[in-house]
Amino acid sequence: MKYDVLYEGAFAMLKVHLNPGESVKAEMGAMVAMSPGVELRGTVDGGLMRGLGRMLSGEKFFFQELTATRGQSEVLLSPGAIGDIQAIELDGSYKLYVQKDGFLAGTHGIQVNTKMQNLARGLFSGEGFFIIEISGSGTVFLSSFGAIHAINLGPGEEMIIDNGHLVAWPGYMDYKVEKAASGWLNSLTSGEALVCRFRGEGVVLVQSRNPGSFGTWIKSFVPSRP
Repeated sequence: MKYDVLYEGAFAMLKVHLNPGESVKAEMGAMVAMSPGVELRGTVDGGLMRGLGRMLSGEKFFFQELTATRGQSEVLLSPGAIGDIQAIELDGSYKLYVQKDGFLAGTHGIQVNTKMQNLARGLFSGEGFFIIEISGSGTVFLSSFGAIHAINLGPGEEMIIDNGHLVAWPGYMDYKVEKAASGWLNSLTSGEALVCRFRGEGVVLVQSRNPGSFGTWIKSFVPSRP
């Protein structure tokens, strides 16, 4: 299977080239176009319980599974949000944690599950009590709100990241939630109340725009009801 990320940046779209018998699974509603030789069906990846777990994390219960049944085929996929698409290769040696709505598609061999965070992270990290957990071997396609930027941390290096800008990070990296500035007053008046402190070694993917801040900006243009 081959792929191309088209129109990289704010309006990225994924083009997947499928050989006969190959398939790709994607978020429900992600299909833009497909060859006549592609069979599209809904599937619950991992069974009923995993599907329910995804619903708890804010994801959809079903996936799309697109399989090339007759000859060489193409599929076009795009996320619902305005942003970029990035491919991540997994070799099965670690799990990848992804923000809500961050999973776009994956090849055969990729499993998508949910992971419950502890109480402090669930309340304050901005990701909720459940995050997406991706495991297995294959290619994962992530989507973002805005552009995707990789922050590479060496052993022992730290980076403080606004929780609304997180996209994905490897499961072997640890992080803690803390105030953005010294004292609650400074944190609140700076506009950065809570952040996540990551410690290397590893790569954290962040997005250039914050969906929550964008929503607040949009609301400022909506007239209030009388």
